[in-house]
Amino acid sequence: MIIVFMGPPGAGKGTQAQILQENLQIPKLSTGDMLRAAITAGSEVGKKAEALMKNGDLVPDEVVVGIIKERIIQADCATGFILDGFPRTINQAQALDKMLKDNNLIVDKVICLDVNPDIIVARQAGRRIASKSGCVYHVEHNPPKVPGKCDVSGEDLIQRDDDKEDVVRHRLEIYADTVKPILEYYESQSLLHNVKGTSSVEAVKTEILSIINQK
Repeated sequence: MIIVFMGPPGAGKGTQAQILQENLQIPKLSTGDMLRAAITAGSEVGKKAEALMKNGDLVPDEVVVGIIKERIIQADCATGFILDGFPRTINQAQALDKMLKDNNLIVDKVICLDVNPDIIVARQAGRRIASKSGCVYHVEHNPPKVPGKCDVSGEDLIQRDDDKEDVVRHRLEIYADTVKPILEYYESQSLLHNVKGTSSVEAVKTEILSIINQK
C-alpha cells in the first residue's frame, strides 16, 4: 500500500504518519527528515537545500524527486510506504506517478489534513527542540519543567529557523498557492480523502484508519 499524506506544514502529518507506520508496518518517508539528514551530512543536496529551508522556501523539484526515487527502491519499501511532505507541487505529483508506474506501482490513498492557518502558526512558533536529546517541547502545550531547558539533558532549547512565525506564515502562503492543483489532481482520480486535523490525535487516527481499511 502506498499512501500520500498532505496538509499544510504543522498540520500533524508527521504524527499521524508515524501512527500509521506502526499500524501497517511500512516505512514513513519524510522529505523534510531526508533533507535535514542531507544538510547534517553536508552533501551537495544538503547544501542546496539548507538556505532555502531556512527561509521557508521550497526545495527544487528535481532535488526532492531524486531523493524519493532513490529511497523507494530500497528493500524496506517492498510492501509499501507512506509519503509525508511529498508531493508539494503538481510537477512532483506527476513525477511520483511516473516513478511508481516505472515500478508497476500506484498511489492507493491520499489523506489531506485540514487545519486553520492561525492554529498552525501557534503550534509551530511555540515549538522548541533539544538538539542533543531529541526531545520536543511547546511553550504552551508541552512546556519543560525549567523554562528553556530540556527535562532530560538540561541543555538549552532552541527554536528551529523554519519554526519562526514569519517563516511559518511564508511556508503556509506557498502551500496555499501550490496545493489546489495537487488536490484537484488526486480528486480527479478518486484518491483524495479530507480529514479534519483539529480533532484529537486519537480521533484523527481512527478516521484515517477507517479510510485506509476501505476497499
